[in-house]
Amino acid sequence: MRREITAAPAAIISLLAATTIGLSTAYAADSQAVIVPVLKCEALAGVSAPGSTMVIEKADVVPEAQPGTVQVNPPAPDTARVAIPSNCRAQGVIDRRVGGDGKNYAIGFAIALPDRWNGRFLFQGGGGLNGSIRPPLGPQATGDTPALARGYAVVSTDSGHEGSAFDGSFMRDQEAAMNFAHGSVGKVTAAAKAIIARYYGQPPARSYFVGCSTGGREGMLASQRYPGEFDGIVAGAPAMNTGRSNLGLAWANFLFTQIAPKGDDGKPAPTRTFSPADRKLVTDAIVDACDAKDGLKDGMIFNTRQCTFDPARLACSGAKTEACLAPGQVSALTRGIAGPKNSRGAQSYPAFPWDSGLATEGVAIPGLLVTGARSPVLPPFLETIDVDAIEDRLTADAMDRLQATAHWSNLNSYFARGGKILFYHGVSDPWFSVLDTVEYYERMAKSSGGLDQVRANSSRAYLVPGMGHCTSGAATLDRFDLLQAVVDWVEQNKAPDMVTATGPAFPGRSRPLCAYPQHAAYKGQGDPENAASFECRD
Repeated sequence: MRREITAAPAAIISLLAATTIGLSTAYAADSQAVIVPVLKCEALAGVSAPGSTMVIEKADVVPEAQPGTVQVNPPAPDTARVAIPSNCRAQGVIDRRVGGDGKNYAIGFAIALPDRWNGRFLFQGGGGLNGSIRPPLGPQATGDTPALARGYAVVSTDSGHEGSAFDGSFMRDQEAAMNFAHGSVGKVTAAAKAIIARYYGQPPARSYFVGCSTGGREGMLASQRYPGEFDGIVAGAPAMNTGRSNLGLAWANFLFTQIAPKGDDGKPAPTRTFSPADRKLVTDAIVDACDAKDGLKDGMIFNTRQCTFDPARLACSGAKTEACLAPGQVSALTRGIAGPKNSRGAQSYPAFPWDSGLATEGVAIPGLLVTGARSPVLPPFLETIDVDAIEDRLTADAMDRLQATAHWSNLNSYFARGGKILFYHGVSDPWFSVLDTVEYYERMAKSSGGLDQVRANSSRAYLVPGMGHCTSGAATLDRFDLLQAVVDWVEQNKAPDMVTATGPAFPGRSRPLCAYPQHAAYKGQGDPENAASFECRD
């Protein structure tokens, strides 16, 4: 038998909070709050909502996991595996149906409800094309302590279909495509808030969204299409314009293919266009040209905007050796990094910046020169390309336009109610250029009151030197806590001028990540391994 849970529009949630016996009705979420459930976990199983197709299919108690037993995704170093508090994990569906293609569809979700709740709700963004329900831990941009371990109620979702991370077959179904594009965020948010209000007897005091890649895009659309639902958002490396970003990769892949050696199958192998020795040569030259521009030679390039590099300096004057690049390599590298232009000379996708991670190996998503500018949705090599034709196709592609979050820039409704949004992006991201995120941020600021006003009151962006797609890099500090930064801004009005970053690439080192357009610069004295010896400069 189903038990019904009242749907959770604002008025009903307020009524629940105001009439709950034995619990504070005017609390503000803080790290010390301890709110306990008013229901047993198993009582959520079978719960549905009047006027909604949401139903909880199962609810199980998850016992406490001791320190060292749970490794979050993306994985923290072994020494930083965390404890997870005991919680109720409820799993349910919204809009279960048979699609127009005859397949079964539903928006699947899982929500973790800690026994000791801090009053906050966090929506965990997805990745790739979604298609699976990831453990609701809230791991992204939280340093080494995911949101669930801090007492947040956390929800995750498959966004409305099942499949592998880059299986786009669901897009043939109209509703599944629209749920992925935007609908699932609103529907899952409403369901999660209703479940929280029922389970604890009161609604969340504050709501947050954190995600990277597809999750970063979802965070952006939360601010754009659901401006009343979240108090703070952290959007990392957002997949906000994937048609164009794929064009950028296709352009570089095409150029690398032209001079690529043949693989074992006799076909061009752009992943071999630059040998390991070539990649080291390029990396060393970039670092040599730009490392010291932040005041310290430490293998990291913080002054990204002032980093200029000309591959022609590496051109061989005679025969090709490991100490120089062949003319074709110089041309492909120069033009590939510069990004594609159409026949009118207009930039079709931004350039990729020169950074220390362009040739990073041994990570989940290697650098641009290692992958040969490939992506999971592009062919392994391209022998021809027509930039104008691709632009025309993207202009006519309704799905590409529907899911893109790069176009809407006016966030004044979200900001007017006190909403904050933090962006972050690895400078060495091989899939999405950090300069695309910078361009959106500047355009959004212009549309929302101007850069100075937006930086002071509502939004900041952080460029992470050496970091690839969402995490990792041979010369990066990719552990930082932007969740706490946005919480402090929302709840204590403490704007995050800088956020401290650490990482396994440099044990014992810390650096500040400064809000764009500033960068971290060495003060000229003090321990060069300590963030306190650095300041943010224009």
